[in-house]
Amino acid sequence: MLSIQNIHQYYGGSHILRDVSLEAKPGQVTVVLGRNGVGKTTLLKSLMGLVPIKSGTIAFEGRPLQGRTPYERARAGIGFVPQGREIFARLTVEENLRMGLATQPGRTPVPAELYELFPVLRQMLHRRGGDLSGGQQQQLAIARALAAKPRLLVLDEPTEGIQPSIIKDIGRVIRMLAQRGDMAILLVEQYYDFAQELADAYVVMERGEVVARGAGKDMERDGVRQRVAI
Repeated sequence: MLSIQNIHQYYGGSHILRDVSLEAKPGQVTVVLGRNGVGKTTLLKSLMGLVPIKSGTIAFEGRPLQGRTPYERARAGIGFVPQGREIFARLTVEENLRMGLATQPGRTPVPAELYELFPVLRQMLHRRGGDLSGGQQQQLAIARALAAKPRLLVLDEPTEGIQPSIIKDIGRVIRMLAQRGDMAILLVEQYYDFAQELADAYVVMERGEVVARGAGKDMERDGVRQRVAI
């Protein structure tokens, strides 16, 4: 579903991404791990068209994404949950969810399934996003990305600053979505245990390069924990 091949990206004179390649397949969670500053978030920003790549290719469902705006990529079926959540603090929960439908025609209703995945959001529909806890905001950010029913879900550090009980809820939802078989999930994560529990495939980055990859079930055998330890 997603194919990133040999991409390079620079900030000024700094070579941030170096010949990075990876794939994300339907029905699977592909996890990207690495210490801070290795280029993980830059990789996702390149995927979403927020920063340009110097060379290489990014294709979604066999079609190149180069030259397409972030809006067009979202409309093509890519849902993005950025690091830091970036919800609209002054809008209500319902209004935030409707923002996730901005690429859809007319007044498309908010899918009822979102409230089944995250029941707390139904209880807080009319509260402002800024009044929610960090964990509730993260659930809202994921639900907003799911509102348009994407075929690829991209998450950047969804466990950052979140209480353990909500981390479990988020993990349950990610696994449920993957098991349906029609959605690919690309997860950038530093919390190793969370990543290992969900990963069908893994990629490890160091200094802007992919230095290891394999099946999620082999992460312990391959010494991934040691590679990403801070």
